[in-house]
Amino acid sequence: MSKQPRILLLYTGGTIGMVTNPKTGSLIPFNFEHMAGQVPELNKLGVDLQAITFDPIIDSSDMRPEYWIEMAQIIYDNYEDFDGFVVLQGTDTMAYTASALSFILQGLSKPIVLTGSQLPIGTIRTDGKENLISSIQIAADKKNGKSRVPEVSVYFENQLFRGNRTTKHNAEYFYAFRSDNYPALAEAGIDIHYNTNAILPVSNNTKPEFHKSFDQSLAMLRLFPGIQKKLVEQICRLEGMKGLILQSYGAGNVMTDQWFTDIMRETVDRGIYVLNVTQCRAGGVKMGKYESSKGLIDAGVWSGYDMSLEAAITKMMYVLGKNMKRQEAEVCFKKSLSGEINEDLIASD
Repeated sequence: MSKQPRILLLYTGGTIGMVTNPKTGSLIPFNFEHMAGQVPELNKLGVDLQAITFDPIIDSSDMRPEYWIEMAQIIYDNYEDFDGFVVLQGTDTMAYTASALSFILQGLSKPIVLTGSQLPIGTIRTDGKENLISSIQIAADKKNGKSRVPEVSVYFENQLFRGNRTTKHNAEYFYAFRSDNYPALAEAGIDIHYNTNAILPVSNNTKPEFHKSFDQSLAMLRLFPGIQKKLVEQICRLEGMKGLILQSYGAGNVMTDQWFTDIMRETVDRGIYVLNVTQCRAGGVKMGKYESSKGLIDAGVWSGYDMSLEAAITKMMYVLGKNMKRQEAEVCFKKSLSGEINEDLIASD
């Protein structure tokens, strides 16, 4: 008789873990140690399912880097005892969490699947049951003794996406997430079909690299037509800032006003790492393609290529946490650490 795969379920908070209090009618978190009562289908999965619940649970809007480290620590401490991990949290910041975990835990040989729901698991029309069941199946699935998806991913409404390529797209419908710059890792229909060529290879490491230091000393500057010089100066001169995410237009374009280029150069000269990402959901930055972005290159601004905003922010926290010298940081940003960048774009830069 084959050994059942062991899956660790980590509930951090969020809609998926809510049920209705029959006395008050309000939503309250249910005890995940008694999941079978709410989701009896779990008894048929053939997995040894263990659960850990954050105490207290976290609203996803309150998510912070220290919680990412706490999640990663739990996974790391239990890594050798389980075949896969499922993390449940609220959807609002799930893409940030997935991106962060992909940088905190690098070189995975086991799946870390994040999921949640738009409706509480205790409601009749909930999407939570299918998301939970399929996420556990994916976390437990192996081929030739190796995990099918050994990376951080997000499962939602029949699709599995690479975590650091994911963005929350819709606040109302069940198709809450999209991955515009990278194909789905798997799709669930009658069977679960894996896109093997899109999945990261299994690491030979016994345990992943655990990078605990994240530095939040960064800011974001999103351009808009008519943005004032004073506002740009205030953001770029924030006391204690070490990194700046610049959200530019299209393929990395900015206005051609000399004052803007001068501020960017001054910011870089003060030792601030400036990373340029596009405001577009699909496509990426190609600095120098148009005249309006050439000045950024001369100023020392780095390309974020086709990284999502969530990946750019969490990767900046990761890089700042390493206290890298500028040359080391530049090499790190021009490399795909966990599949967050299309490497063809880097090669053509």
